[in-house]
Amino acid sequence: MVAARITVNGKETPISPAPAHTTVLDFLREQGLTGTKEGCAEGECGACSVLVARPGVDRPTDWVAVNACLVPVAALDGQEVVTSEGLASAGASGTPAVLHPVQEEMAVRGGSQCGFCTPGFICSMASEYYRPDRCAHADRADGSGPADGPADGSEHGPNGFDLHALSGNLCRCTGYRPIRDAAYAVGMPAEDDPLARRREQSPPEPAATAYTQDNSTFLRPGTLADAVRLLRELPEAVVVAGSTDWGVEVNIRSRRAPCVVAVDRLPELRALHVGSDHIEIGAAQTLTEIERRLDGAVPLLAELFPQFASRLIRNSATLGGNLGTGSPIGDSPPVLLALEASLVLAGADGEREVPLCDYFTGYRQSVRRPGELIRAVRVPMPLSPVTAFHKIAKRRFDDISSVAVAFALDIEDGTVRKARIGLGGVAATPIRALATEAALEGEPWTERTAEAAARVLRAEGTPMDDHRASAGYRSAMLGQSLLKLYARTTEAVPS
Repeated sequence: MVAARITVNGKETPISPAPAHTTVLDFLREQGLTGTKEGCAEGECGACSVLVARPGVDRPTDWVAVNACLVPVAALDGQEVVTSEGLASAGASGTPAVLHPVQEEMAVRGGSQCGFCTPGFICSMASEYYRPDRCAHADRADGSGPADGPADGSEHGPNGFDLHALSGNLCRCTGYRPIRDAAYAVGMPAEDDPLARRREQSPPEPAATAYTQDNSTFLRPGTLADAVRLLRELPEAVVVAGSTDWGVEVNIRSRRAPCVVAVDRLPELRALHVGSDHIEIGAAQTLTEIERRLDGAVPLLAELFPQFASRLIRNSATLGGNLGTGSPIGDSPPVLLALEASLVLAGADGEREVPLCDYFTGYRQSVRRPGELIRAVRVPMPLSPVTAFHKIAKRRFDDISSVAVAFALDIEDGTVRKARIGLGGVAATPIRALATEAALEGEPWTERTAEAAARVLRAEGTPMDDHRASAGYRSAMLGQSLLKLYARTTEAVPS
């Protein structure tokens, strides 16, 4: 097998002798690329972000920003990475390098003071700069320029820049206005821009990797059959996809695993199929890929995605990983419970389908057997027409849920014919609100029904007191979420 290597800013570099648990962040800094910074080491500040060439949604390649502090460098064996240093174009002999357009705008608009967070902002901004479907809009009618922000109050600039692309980047001294100004001022990539042209070529194929260093091994099998065979032979192996959870364990809790098996690039786990009776979503597709490929086809998922961590995390995180960790405060399980999703579990002895409502058996425990992987998530069709996802947290975005509630209702002729409600943060596992569903079904969709069902919903689960919220607050928010749904579905439509 070819020695593990990574291409950084156009230069191929061997990964050895880095230990197998080494993150991309630490590897890059050892190479002298110190623009990539460690701020939080858990994917919340974005100071470490870099660009990775990934299979594109609309073109062969997308430049995707990821948290270098979370990704094992061995996971990028054979892949291409661009850092903030690599964005600038080399000048002629004896002359300075030419700044990239996003670097230029950050500089001239005062988007940097101490500069610690700036390279991470630059990489996240560059990812959005190269997004293939970004398109400019007309300037404001009053003649104000793009740096003054969008005219319609949204968070897309006149240049099509989605400010949520920077939601995973924190700045502690500059203030966000000049950074936003820079984001809304960048134009479109020039025709001779080498990174823009690179999007028209396919990214490197994922390399089958077996990297061992310091008594620890990182494995990337080439097929699903190879993966389940490895997991049967190595039952103690840690399975990773985007590493957004395992990376935190490595950095913050200093966990080390004798063997890590990566499944994020397995073709069998990366399909998306929309059929007449169900939608099947590959468990290793990133949330960003699912969001863009579904393009609103599942409204409840479309409502979830912007509230799930940050864009940087969604560029790596997967549904399979979020479900596989079994966390009671994961954001996707309540939504998938409301959608009546099932999981396709693959093992050495074949596949089986398990309803998600039967999947969780206890705190971070499930019916998944040793050696099994979540291959796909299946959402039955047709979808319920009335849906909502309410995430209660201390911050509007990029935060952990205190309570998460997902609704999917069929209301016909003013009567609730079917109700499915998924809850997170109120029990040892994500749960269905079965008593509330029963209280709603067959009843008229009226204020009286909503208030009665809200009282039932407040008693669902076994909420606890912790540093995020009290049990009483969680219960109150459950009931309030149903009243909010009722108010939203019955409010008068302006003429």
